[in-house]
Amino acid sequence: MTDTLIRGRLLSFHADPEETEDSHRYLEDGALLIRDGRIAAMGDGPTLARDNPQARQIDHRPHLVLPGFIDPHIHFPQGQVVASYAAQLLDWLNDYTFPAEAAFADPAHAARMAGAFLDLLLGHGTTTACAFGSVHPGSIDALFAQAEARGMAMLGGKVMMDRNALPEVQDTAQSSYDDSLALIARWAGRGRLTYAITPRFAITSTPAQLEAAGALAAEFPDLPIQTHLNENRDEIDLTSSMYPNARDYLDIYERFGLIGPRSLMGHAIHLTPREIARMAETGTRAIHCPTSNLFLGSGLFDREGLRAAGVVTGVATDIGGGTSWSMLRTLDEAYKVSQMRRQRMTPLASFHWATRGNALALGMADRIGTLEVGTDADLVVLDARATPAMRMRAETIRSLSEELFLIQTLGDDRAVAETYVAGKPMKSQAAAL
Repeated sequence: MTDTLIRGRLLSFHADPEETEDSHRYLEDGALLIRDGRIAAMGDGPTLARDNPQARQIDHRPHLVLPGFIDPHIHFPQGQVVASYAAQLLDWLNDYTFPAEAAFADPAHAARMAGAFLDLLLGHGTTTACAFGSVHPGSIDALFAQAEARGMAMLGGKVMMDRNALPEVQDTAQSSYDDSLALIARWAGRGRLTYAITPRFAITSTPAQLEAAGALAAEFPDLPIQTHLNENRDEIDLTSSMYPNARDYLDIYERFGLIGPRSLMGHAIHLTPREIARMAETGTRAIHCPTSNLFLGSGLFDREGLRAAGVVTGVATDIGGGTSWSMLRTLDEAYKVSQMRRQRMTPLASFHWATRGNALALGMADRIGTLEVGTDADLVVLDARATPAMRMRAETIRSLSEELFLIQTLGDDRAVAETYVAGKPMKSQAAAL
């Protein structure tokens, strides 16, 4: 197979910018040598071009080339729910979300939505996501089949939910276990796919179902677990009334063996001191969903407080409660949430969070999220002059940090010049179809 040499201004993180000044590598005229879907070399552009004359060259200069964005909390069946008006979380779920998810009982609908879902992610520069399916096993079959066809690193699982929802989107404790087990056998570890054990949240799962989820977690300790935690005050009150013996929301999941370094807790806004300490002790992850939290009026994520306590965090779109598929728009809203909390979030910290930071949250930083040699060649190419407004502002840019902040603040899918999955260009190919 012919090697590919991708030229551009390269930016990759090897450490957290909020912990050390030596956090990243930036090459003004850099190149990546791609071989068999992985990064074989990263270095000076002219040197690598001279040493690899046989390689097919793609020149993205003067654009920035970064690792592909990673979205650690997103709902695959909710693409047609985005921008649905509702008062708050529970109203939104009952009025829009559950009816939309019921449609995924139809395999043809699931397949069509899976293709559209992944193409939207790739068009916005996102190369990996951790996705909730619907209650129907076929939703994950459709998602994984389409992801496999594109060569994507994708995580996902069918939701387990046996109460407090439309009958069309309920399973049982036993069927949710059986369906999940069959999906794990079919997809887990196949290519670049990872199954995620997915009890939706405590409100829609009986204790028997959470016990079933915990049994799966015990049988497959290497698989991630994804759910929701402390998103909304009304949600928390209802959850507490349903599990009156639990010390708090996190304690419900802990009693069933569902917390730990592979556990991704979406939202995690209204945490008690005990919950924060326990998340830090167990390595449980907190995933910030800023556009969703603002849209549904749920609250403001305490990024710095959780970091100071030692909780690993990620940042995600949370489509369809979230209002944009773009990690750039998501980072912009995360910045504003930090501002509201009087917390500092630098441009370097933002882009680290959306790449290596999210890879760390998923436990996948050895494979994705950086431009390190040996990692998968998932890339996003960013154009700081993609729109008239961006071009006008770019005339006064004086540093890399200012350029990143411009892209974060004014950018969206138009700023994504190209997306690569395992070294293959995806955005331009999709546009040509």
